[in-house]
Amino acid sequence: MDRNNGGFAPFQSELEGGQEPLGQADYSLETLLKKVKEHSPLSDMEKITKAYHFSEKAHEGQKRRSGEPYFIHPVTVAGILAELGMDTDSIVAGLLHDCLEDTSATYTTLEKEFGRSVADLVNGVTRLGKIVYSSKEEAQMEDLRKMFIAMARDIRVIIIKLADRLHNARTFQYLSEQKQRDKALETMEIYAPLAHRLGIQNIKWELEDISIKYLDPVGYGEIMSQMADNGQQYEDFLQGVKKRISEKLLSMGIPCEMKARVKHVYSIYRKMYTQNLNLSEIYDICAVRVIVEELADCYNVLGFIHDLYRPVPGRFKDYISTPKPNGYQSLHTVVIGREGIPFEVQIRTREMDRTAEYGVAAHWKYKDGLKGKQNEETFAWIRQLLESQQDTQAEDFIQNIKVDLFSDEVFVFTPKGDVINLPAGATPIDFAYAIHSAVGNRMVGAKVNGRLVPIDYELKNGEIVEAVTSKETAGPKRDWLQIAKTAEARNKIKQWFKKERREENIQQGQAALDRELKLTLLYNDFQREEVYGPVLRRFNFAAKDDLYASIGYGGVSCAKILTKVQEEVERINRQKNKNDPNKMPLQRKRATSDSGVIVEGVDNCLVKFSKCCTPIPGDNIVGFVTRGYGVSIHRTECRNVAKGMENTEEYGRWVRVAWDPYTKFKFSTGIQIRAKARVGILADILQVCSVMKINVTEMNVRDSQGQGNYFCTLEVSDREQLENIMNRIRKVSGVIDVSRTMAEKN
Repeated sequence: MDRNNGGFAPFQSELEGGQEPLGQADYSLETLLKKVKEHSPLSDMEKITKAYHFSEKAHEGQKRRSGEPYFIHPVTVAGILAELGMDTDSIVAGLLHDCLEDTSATYTTLEKEFGRSVADLVNGVTRLGKIVYSSKEEAQMEDLRKMFIAMARDIRVIIIKLADRLHNARTFQYLSEQKQRDKALETMEIYAPLAHRLGIQNIKWELEDISIKYLDPVGYGEIMSQMADNGQQYEDFLQGVKKRISEKLLSMGIPCEMKARVKHVYSIYRKMYTQNLNLSEIYDICAVRVIVEELADCYNVLGFIHDLYRPVPGRFKDYISTPKPNGYQSLHTVVIGREGIPFEVQIRTREMDRTAEYGVAAHWKYKDGLKGKQNEETFAWIRQLLESQQDTQAEDFIQNIKVDLFSDEVFVFTPKGDVINLPAGATPIDFAYAIHSAVGNRMVGAKVNGRLVPIDYELKNGEIVEAVTSKETAGPKRDWLQIAKTAEARNKIKQWFKKERREENIQQGQAALDRELKLTLLYNDFQREEVYGPVLRRFNFAAKDDLYASIGYGGVSCAKILTKVQEEVERINRQKNKNDPNKMPLQRKRATSDSGVIVEGVDNCLVKFSKCCTPIPGDNIVGFVTRGYGVSIHRTECRNVAKGMENTEEYGRWVRVAWDPYTKFKFSTGIQIRAKARVGILADILQVCSVMKINVTEMNVRDSQGQGNYFCTLEVSDREQLENIMNRIRKVSGVIDVSRTMAEKN
């Protein structure tokens, strides 16, 4: 709820399609100029007209995947920017935003025709598509890094990018199914949270709803169907609430504007999923907003609301005295109406409402952009993000962005009353390093509300946190890297170890890499200079010890090293076999045993699946040549694999294996379900399996202190199907957790 700034969308547009989403209209010049005059009347109409014709000519003959003229896209983007009230250069850049990437237009041409400001905006939005990267993650990282750097110079870049992504999201139906899921996931993880961070809620809500439609079409359809069925009930209830509150406030001499809403689809979906609720169990699905003229009236209205309706304890939040990082301010309270239906009330001034609706874009819609100190404060979080990610690998960069920038927030206080904003799940370690690196490095414990807490304690809103420090401490602990939530804290811990513990880093880094190399059967290969030499050069290390030290303090991951080692081994093998037809690379063919697994270098081989870890397609696997029982297949994370590879005498019996991509078998694997003991829960779990056509071959139940542990053996085709059934079981009322089983020994 907090992250969504109330999480509700217009009632009519959500249930009856009455309100048109941003930018939905024809793409004629007249329509665009009409929007500009309505929402941004001081704009330069001649410059916008010139950009319209320039873009139309540049994109002439180009088509979108829908078959429509490509020019529709930049005009719609410009229309969205106009409705947000953006300035002339932003709207012009929206019309031209794809010219550098998809046409023959150059930066110099745009600068000459429309000025440097427009050219810089277009360049900031343009992807780095012409550079070849070694991985999808690296390409995405560089695109995002470039975008953030451009944002740090001019925040309008990301507003244009959001408008661009919004229109693209509306046409996801023309992409392949895989592309739909990929783009929807990227939108959900990067662009919707960015819109939230900038406070542009209408765009955020629409991006989230479109994304979940493609990520979980079944869940989306169920919610939409139920909301449509209950639409009249919601409308009647909200109209009654609006009437009662309006009459009360008018009688007290407080003029106000009232708005009634229901939550948007993703907000409902998120609550249903995270709390295992049905739609009927979400009690604050309806909400009203009270907009007043004066700040003091916000608190007066709160008192009158609580006189009219009974407040729900613990559901009041004051974002006026403690605004959110995106500038959002409002009073939130949940009350229970006469019908026994809880609903949320948001109370704010008109200026607060503008900021809540348009976020940073409100500075152009209602003011004259961002100036001076206000400009610096707006960009501070972007600069901080870039500074903390300077030496980060691609995968870590993207993950850190998701955590640091886009997680739910918690607000905690220092003993002096200063507010510290941290991502949800943050610990005292994150708090200490947010204060200063010296505080984090000297921390020996933490107090929350005056009481000592464990170092991995998850901080909650409103708590007073104190880092207990000592000059005698030896510094941070290495396991803090796994506990810390923010990239800022992890990076400061890594820097300390990099500077203070080189020999220890080398020792731990070598042990970690050797362990992973053995698991992937690349250990012997890595001892050859022709393999490790190029790997060291690729990561700019002068010697193996530098590589080990970097792994030890967390500068580079073992996974990235393994990928490069594998690439070098395959390159060397291809080179050796190039001119020798008798030494062709391994061809993946169906094993003669029809087991679904291919064993490298062995044909007509007996294969068995270990019972200790029950591997299925999609798991990383390795094989062990047994005495008389063929090759035993294990998951690489199996405990028996780690123990077995420590035995140097039998290391040579481990072999590479791979899943046959053409197999259509069902494979047995085990899951454990922890659930509250209630009548009918086992029937509900089995019903889920039946609906998804999953065969349950075995089930054991252990009851302990009001909780049941259900050990199930299922037949599935691959890991994706297993994860789907596990996610469905998690939604069963009373289920606490679902996990795969792993036996202690074979």
